[in-house]
Amino acid sequence: MSLFEELKRRNVVKVAALYVIAAWLILQVADVLSSLLPVPEWIGSVVFIFLALGFPLVMIFSWVYELTPEGLKREREVDRSQSVTHETGRKINILIIVMLALAIGIVVVDRLMPRQGPVGETAVVEKTAGPATASPSELAGVKFAPAPDRSIAVLPFADMSPDKDQEYLSDGLSEELLNLLAKVPELRVASRTSAFSFKGKDVKIADVAAELNVGHVLEGSVRKAGNKVRITAQLIDASHDVHLWSETWDRTLDDVFAIQDEIAANVVEELKVALLGAAPSVEETDPEAYNLYLQARHLQRQGSGPSMLKSLDMLEQVLAMDPGYAPAWVEMSTAYTNLAGSNVITRDEGYTKAREAAEKAIAIDPDNGRAYSTLAWNYDNYASDYPTAARYYEKALALAPNDDKVLNGVATFLQTLGRYEEAIAIYTRLTERDPVNATPYNNLGVAYINTHDFAAATAAFDKALALSPDMLLARIYRGYMFYVNGDTEGYLQAFGRLSDDTGVEVFRLLSHAIVYPGMGREAEGAAALVRAEQEFGDSWAYVIATIYARQSRPDEAFEWLERAYAVDGAASMSGAETDIQLESLHDDPRWRLLMKKSGRLPEQLAAVQFDVELPR
Repeated sequence: MSLFEELKRRNVVKVAALYVIAAWLILQVADVLSSLLPVPEWIGSVVFIFLALGFPLVMIFSWVYELTPEGLKREREVDRSQSVTHETGRKINILIIVMLALAIGIVVVDRLMPRQGPVGETAVVEKTAGPATASPSELAGVKFAPAPDRSIAVLPFADMSPDKDQEYLSDGLSEELLNLLAKVPELRVASRTSAFSFKGKDVKIADVAAELNVGHVLEGSVRKAGNKVRITAQLIDASHDVHLWSETWDRTLDDVFAIQDEIAANVVEELKVALLGAAPSVEETDPEAYNLYLQARHLQRQGSGPSMLKSLDMLEQVLAMDPGYAPAWVEMSTAYTNLAGSNVITRDEGYTKAREAAEKAIAIDPDNGRAYSTLAWNYDNYASDYPTAARYYEKALALAPNDDKVLNGVATFLQTLGRYEEAIAIYTRLTERDPVNATPYNNLGVAYINTHDFAAATAAFDKALALSPDMLLARIYRGYMFYVNGDTEGYLQAFGRLSDDTGVEVFRLLSHAIVYPGMGREAEGAAALVRAEQEFGDSWAYVIATIYARQSRPDEAFEWLERAYAVDGAASMSGAETDIQLESLHDDPRWRLLMKKSGRLPEQLAAVQFDVELPR
């Protein structure tokens, strides 16, 4: 008798099949229990190891022993004429059928059971919840519909290089893939800020998908050594925890563009996206220039003056190698804008060079939506040429309707035009698309201030701070909400903490100048105002003007409004017409003259033609 026939006779093969099916069922039960009970994630791995170790022991046991009417006996001790192995085999067959039925039932239920995304409420949040007590989507208060099938989040690829010094490359490739997929109108892509919020965190893919309300997740890794690079990528169906596709490339940096195109094409194919036009592709350049470009963008995101200046230097090197690389010109425009906004360079120099860089990007690539948006921002915030800004924003929106930066710029411009309800609609949509990003909530709160809906504004700032407790603008606006809601003590405490945390005394001085006169401490309030004027006058001229307006001192108020205009141009008056702190000035003839000079008279704003279709 052959070995296989003997294995069959002793029911070893049937026992092996029964063990494998039972082990699979045990693993499914362990997976469910681990999601319901507070147990460590490694429990599932331990169960699998024990089951794997048990398999050879069970096989040996079934070979050596046989079940008889008298109990277990060694096989060699059993009289074959009285053997009941056939009857035992029949019972094992029944058990296998039962186990298979259970397994098939579990698979069918998993595939057919309807799934829903997490649903939250959008009620007003009075107090900021601690980040450790709730998930980002709960903190945001976003009401999610079930994740669409054609939706995806691109997680930051892991840096697997030996020295862990290629973060700029792994992050850069991830962002390039995200931007590439975002060009597909039929595909909803989670924003960079939300996707990158999970960087370095040990979280399950299913949890990431639930937080971002997407059906699929793309993840991978990058390993670079010299000019050699290994890139891995895998696409996961998060709702079923199934790997749809995975691939590894061992190439040189020269092939990185083709790899990105291939990854994007595979994602589009796997998600069954029916493209209405040609598939998007990466804009190629010299590999060394591209490497520098990714490093420059990485430095730009650090936000400090030195890092932004170093980024600018790298971008100049990139453009020296390839003057026709449009993305580098767009990044340079952004760099100059940020440097001017941070007062690292003068406003005139920064915005002038930013405009020139954006215009060069458009000359090279007339279909670059981000370039048109950057140029529109310049005409809005620097030149205050609203008709031109409107024309460029319309172009940007037509070319890049899914670009969150474009949408944010459009919403900001709508606020410039006094179309606050439309701005609120776009900001609200951005909070849904980008649920773990504090910036859209902060911007939404500002829009609500302009409509005098202070309760909604307070809720929006609370959500922003729940996601980013150190966000300076949100803290300033949230502190102001204490004041407009009549909580002067909360206002003083909030601005006092701002000065303590930032080391900038202006917050405390302004709060004292605003509140102390109404508390019978006029001399202290006046002293604080004088000091604020002397030390921080240019940067806070508009706020100083509002203090004088509240004190019914219109001459000083207009003096400081003119100073604000001289420093920041017409952009300093954006929203001034709805500012309740300046209402006492509206009947003064100087008010209309100032608004006319700023282009903010109602008839001037209404004359700006800006046709915007809200994103779906």
